[in-house]
Amino acid sequence: MSYLEDSFYSDLSKVSWSSAELLFKDISKSRVEEALEKKEGRTLEDFIALLSDAALDYLEPMAWLSQRYTKERFGNVKNLFIPMYVSNECSNICTYCGYSADNPMRRVILDQEQILREIEVIKNKGFDHIVILTGESPRRVNIEYFKNVLSLARKHFSHISFEIQPLEQEEYLTLKEGGLDGVYVFQETYREEMYKKYHPKGRKSDFRHRLETPDRIGRAGIRKIGLGVLLGLEDARIENFFMAKHYLYLKKRYWQAKFCISFPRIKKAEHVSNTFSYVNEAQLVQFICAWRIFEPDIELSLSTREISFFRDHLASLGITSMSAESRTSPGTYANFKKEDILEQFEISDDRNLGDIIFAMRSNGYECVLKDWDRVL
Repeated sequence: MSYLEDSFYSDLSKVSWSSAELLFKDISKSRVEEALEKKEGRTLEDFIALLSDAALDYLEPMAWLSQRYTKERFGNVKNLFIPMYVSNECSNICTYCGYSADNPMRRVILDQEQILREIEVIKNKGFDHIVILTGESPRRVNIEYFKNVLSLARKHFSHISFEIQPLEQEEYLTLKEGGLDGVYVFQETYREEMYKKYHPKGRKSDFRHRLETPDRIGRAGIRKIGLGVLLGLEDARIENFFMAKHYLYLKKRYWQAKFCISFPRIKKAEHVSNTFSYVNEAQLVQFICAWRIFEPDIELSLSTREISFFRDHLASLGITSMSAESRTSPGTYANFKKEDILEQFEISDDRNLGDIIFAMRSNGYECVLKDWDRVL
């Protein structure tokens, strides 16, 4: 694996984790109020104030402002997408993940016929926006496999994103030419000195190579770049600060791209002991509202890791896209057998698409099942 000469890694190296911790020290309520009262042009310093512990006393005005900005920019529309896992083969050891290479589970790589069956079931549900996911196994699930999956899906969906192992710029360019619209790659944690603890083995253990992945995606000209951290590994306030720095860097360099921020909290997974810190619901609301107030036009996404009532509530506070009917194991849309489920993590919102749409409409929202149309 090669590193880029010019990337966000050099920017990140200038700010230590301990110095970032000091940014959150002694933030006053008046500083939070100042950030909230601004009409426009909020800075990274304002964002820090909105992430701070002091801002927890201002959740109501933050929620009100976040809701207002969301309605102004996005109207009453919520985008729903579905994840399709095509492989749980993985060569990484990640201490929080059910797919970790050291976990004793049956590994599956869907073949062409199985992929087409999954596509048929998903398409019949009405989805036109799909996110295709895999474990990370470069030897067995590689660029040729990704090209084939993309070719099969392209005939059926107007918007396709990948959440897969980091690739090289030339490989992303190949997938873009094949019709790929977006790529999600989560850094998991921006704390480099702790990264190896959570990722002790496999290509994912290379912090810098993973950090530079959005640069390679942007250089390949892919339209949409998704960022995220795994909330619960380290101090989530500081993680969001570094993610914001990363986003601002990418936005300046790859200004033609669209960006999405996701908020996955650590969930229970098979054979994984949950010894991580807990990000509670009030904190998650705070982070989502802080992002919306800081960057009113950005897409904010939420997965089925969260319970249905909470997801419905967050849809009104800043979330603009959500997954629906998720299954986090390969092949289980077309062949659903409880004993075959090999989940990456535990699902909390297991409602069907119709129930989710009904809940959204009851709250005054309209659901769209595609992200954008290439003819536009």
